Amino acid sequence: MSALDDFEVRHALRSRGVLREFNAIGVLTAADVHVAERLAALAGEEDELIVLAAALAVRAPRLGHVYVDLATIRETATVDSDEPVDLSELPWPQPEAWLDRVRESVLVHVGERDAPDPRPLRLVDSALYLDRYWREEGQVATDLRALGQAESVNTLQLDESLDRLFERPGAQRDAARIAVERRFAVVAGGPGTGKTTTVARIVAALAEQGSELPLVALAAPTGKAATRLKEAVHAEALRLRAEGRLGDRVRDELLALNASTLHRLLGWRPGSHSRFRHDRGNRLPHDVVIVDETSMVSLTQMARLVEAVRPGARLVLVGDPGQLTSIEAGAVLGDIVNVRGPGVIELDVVHRGQEGIKTLAPAIRNGDADAAIDALRHGYADITWIPVDVGEPESLAQLAPIRDGAVAAATEVIEAAKAGQDAAAMAALGTFRVLCAHRRGPHGVSVWTARIERWLGNAIGRGRWYPGRPLLVTKNDYGLDLYNGDAGVVVTTAPGKVAAVFERRGEPVHFAPSRLNAIETVYAMTVHKSQGSQFATAAVLLPAATSPILTRELLYTAVTRANRHLILAGTEETIRAAVARPVARASGLGRRMGAH
Repeated sequence: MSALDDFEVRHALRSRGVLREFNAIGVLTAADVHVAERLAALAGEEDELIVLAAALAVRAPRLGHVYVDLATIRETATVDSDEPVDLSELPWPQPEAWLDRVRESVLVHVGERDAPDPRPLRLVDSALYLDRYWREEGQVATDLRALGQAESVNTLQLDESLDRLFERPGAQRDAARIAVERRFAVVAGGPGTGKTTTVARIVAALAEQGSELPLVALAAPTGKAATRLKEAVHAEALRLRAEGRLGDRVRDELLALNASTLHRLLGWRPGSHSRFRHDRGNRLPHDVVIVDETSMVSLTQMARLVEAVRPGARLVLVGDPGQLTSIEAGAVLGDIVNVRGPGVIELDVVHRGQEGIKTLAPAIRNGDADAAIDALRHGYADITWIPVDVGEPESLAQLAPIRDGAVAAATEVIEAAKAGQDAAAMAALGTFRVLCAHRRGPHGVSVWTARIERWLGNAIGRGRWYPGRPLLVTKNDYGLDLYNGDAGVVVTTAPGKVAAVFERRGEPVHFAPSRLNAIETVYAMTVHKSQGSQFATAAVLLPAATSPILTRELLYTAVTRANRHLILAGTEETIRAAVARPVARASGLGRRMGAH
């Protein structure tokens, strides 16, 4: 086992025994160890295998899991390393004996009986939860079951509305009927299947149920996704009216709809990242709450949302369960869709998009590596496949399409920004984006951002805040109404003066650079950060096949960020490894939603 580096922040230097070994190899971080040891000290627990179990339970949400399965963790544990690491050398306890000791611990509440209990851990069968996540999981399951009731509707009016709003029978029409007839509905599907156009028609059908439009909230996890949702609903309202399938009153009401981030909808509370102004004691006033890009919503955020929906209101979740899940704990949309409840419908007919991407994306989502490779080799005009190992220095010469595209797009942004054309600069930001799996390393964002800046050379002005610098918000700033994942650009406002421009409700908004403190340059970004956005051309750089974060969902999400053209750089081995490796998040929500 490797020795601990005294200057490595990931290492808990005072840890001993099995915790030290699990920390040294990278299964546990220093934070995992410190939290578990503190819990044990407060409870007087001295069994190091109990403390190890607690540390693994603390680790689980950090990796997106809701709990750790002590019976299988030996086979499923990974470390964040590009090099293979043999974890079989670790002193893993025997599962049955380990579980017996955990059941006897003063730290652990055993079973699903919901009663006031101060113990921080909950063991259900072999699943060890931090008690907070067990309670949130149960709350979401209970609240969604309570929402999933039928509504009394004007059936004749609904039939007339659906006949007029939809050209033909199909899943989109069925989704609209379900969303009107039930208080809880899920509209799932991949890109181009008509999810957001269905949202507009759902709202229209609801408006036609009465003399007034119900109070509707449109929301998404990120500002960019919220803007796209609003724009799609407005565009569909105008199209339906132009085709004579929507009256002026409903069209105007649809055009008056705005969209916000979930944080803004729920009401940010200063000093808290997990509690909001709207909750079970102060419900949202809306009759209908529609949330897009729900795959990005974590268990905790979903718990806050569903408890805030008032009794009698409708909740409609929209999203693609094939995409990457939230970086926080949970895979809520996937769990709900997999339950196949009466309010869930999946759209599977692609109505837009380029031929190659329309062929490649479903192959990846369905786990068909042969079909994915065939699509890449076919020669579709909208796909450029560069089958190289991106981490090898000699591969750079073969990545000329990425270099040329990145430089051309960045130059367009810089020229518009120098001319003070903020709207044009913002629009140009969406023409090309480099997407990486990792933040660091030879395949990472930091390397590619620096590389693109070198390629741009003298086009980049001096100083940090040069005109045309593309910006990415990395932390929520509720005071400025800027959120993690929002993209902007620095523009010239007067000779010698610049401002950072972000889009708000479809309009450019200026901020003094000195007010921004969680910003990075975004010539390249991680696939995770790209969720909720689309680019005319997406250049995807895949890591080595051994990368632990290379998964089917990551590849699918990356591919579907491309609206017109995809450039995919990665070996056939890497692509096959990704397609064969679906994300497996430990979550009990599906089981608990199916239980009564």
